[in-house]
Amino acid sequence: MSVRVDGKKSDEVPSGSKRLAGLARLIKGPKPENVPAVVGTIGALIGLADIAAGVIPRFRWSRVHALSEVLPGSVTQLAAAGSIIVGILLLMIAHGLKRAKQQAWLAAVILLPIGAAAQLIYRHSIPGTVLSLLLFVYLLRHKKSFAALPDSRSRWKALANLILMGGVSFALGWVIVGSHANKMIGDPPVLEQIEHVLWGLFGFEGSIRYTDHVDYTVGYSLGALGLLTVLTTAFLAFRPAYPAPLLTEEDEDKLRELLAKHGDRDSLGHFALRRDKSVVFSPSGKAAVSYRVVSGVMLASGDPIGDVEAWPGAIEKFMELAKRHSWTPAVAGCSETGGEVWTRETGLDALEMGDEAIVDVADFSLTGRSMRNVRQMVKRIERNGYSTKTRRVGDLSPEELEAVQKAANAWRDTEDERGFSMALGRIGDPKDLDAIIATAHKDPEEGEDLPFGDLRAMQHYVPWGKDGSSLELMRRDRSADPGMNELLIVAFLQAAPELKIKRLSLNFAFFRSALERGGKLGAGPVVRVQRAVLIFLSRWFQIESLYKFNEKFRPRWEPRFIVFPNSRDLPRIGFAMMQAEGFLELPRLLRRRPAPPEEVLEQEAPEQSEVTRAA
Repeated sequence: MSVRVDGKKSDEVPSGSKRLAGLARLIKGPKPENVPAVVGTIGALIGLADIAAGVIPRFRWSRVHALSEVLPGSVTQLAAAGSIIVGILLLMIAHGLKRAKQQAWLAAVILLPIGAAAQLIYRHSIPGTVLSLLLFVYLLRHKKSFAALPDSRSRWKALANLILMGGVSFALGWVIVGSHANKMIGDPPVLEQIEHVLWGLFGFEGSIRYTDHVDYTVGYSLGALGLLTVLTTAFLAFRPAYPAPLLTEEDEDKLRELLAKHGDRDSLGHFALRRDKSVVFSPSGKAAVSYRVVSGVMLASGDPIGDVEAWPGAIEKFMELAKRHSWTPAVAGCSETGGEVWTRETGLDALEMGDEAIVDVADFSLTGRSMRNVRQMVKRIERNGYSTKTRRVGDLSPEELEAVQKAANAWRDTEDERGFSMALGRIGDPKDLDAIIATAHKDPEEGEDLPFGDLRAMQHYVPWGKDGSSLELMRRDRSADPGMNELLIVAFLQAAPELKIKRLSLNFAFFRSALERGGKLGAGPVVRVQRAVLIFLSRWFQIESLYKFNEKFRPRWEPRFIVFPNSRDLPRIGFAMMQAEGFLELPRLLRRRPAPPEEVLEQEAPEQSEVTRAA
């Protein structure tokens, strides 16, 4: 808009116009993509108001009081209990509303009118009633904004609900009993009040007595809280099981075809064949994205597989599926090229998460001062009587392969296999015969009984295109000499030319640049603090040790990135990544019970079949 000031043309918008524009935006309401977040917040506030309306002793508005006088007393007391139940349920579904879940929308549409009626009958609150009805109308108007499908289901939520809802119900019950203290007959002690609450939650009458029919209000409210706890726990316990991840044979064959053509591009490509991941394909079938859903985060790993020109199609399918279920999309460990495509096609942001160590076989040598420590360690181990073998999986005899598989399982330091980004989760599969196994051997000493004969350590390498390998697994006997991993990596690199391997991908070094810069002379205070935090975290996670181990082999470093929607999502995504990698494990009692594969195939569309990988 152009206006004239002192006879001159100006493009400045008058302040009055700005105020009108702001008012218009306020009347119009939030953008469609922000509607679920607004509704979820308001729904939670109304839930708190409903709980307060049922718990706090009521006051009567004279105009509404006349209406309640014509209703039976039991209806009024039931309204108090109903207000509390509706408030708790609105708080429970508030997160689902923020995630635009269809079921949360339907539940809110049912609960809001009930809560409005309960507030009007018991609390006589016109503002609370009007606010509930306004949100009800708003939800009906914006039904299309709530299209996300329900989440996969898990039984651990039933136990969590029993504990949390039981605690909340007891606390609210105690508040209800205490808020009517002026109506109690006598002065019952605290222990008697607690006993009264517990009996009331189980539907029995306690020992405390009230005047003015308050017995009914307290009794109905306590019974309703107990019933709500039981019903929600039973629903979570007996609803359909969480669908187990599944990579169908057809999907695996398609992925192997893509890897055969384009597997040279990404060292993490082969890990998409892990069978506890999911995969979505581009419309043309020339590209795919593998992922796993963890704690509401749709976590992809590495770059998309296939033709770079078809990546946008696969990414679009990935984002559509995330939006359909209201999952938070994220990518862990993509390359710089992959990060550029992801951010360009989706508008997501990217952050460097670390570096991948890559050793070029032609440039590797044990000579030189920089390799002195590795060279001395290898020579010392060899003098102690150790020998190595590096072979394709297909070249091992069935007996040798079985021994390696059993040893790898026995030497694992956790109950379950860890990994997501750089782990395949299996050894010796008939379809992975081109993988490579390096083993270390030493004859047992006299009187020494070893379950796997002379086998002392093993490493498993998966293909990276036609002339590369990625280190997938390192295991060793705890009684073996230190340095087994260094010995086997050197043995692999020395045997690589014969196996026609030109490059080797080692491990990720998380936040390597911060560790490296923070230890240099003249490093700034911010970088030094970052390094100190990382060293502190290294007590529990292999951050510094992994970086130092990789650095021994003088690799070249390739940056890897994490792609995410917003900075506020990073803690949640980080938590999901740690779960996927196996660093955070739920107790066995709380773990999900997978459904049989045939149930999964019925629940998932063909393009949603699951594939995953580990690190």
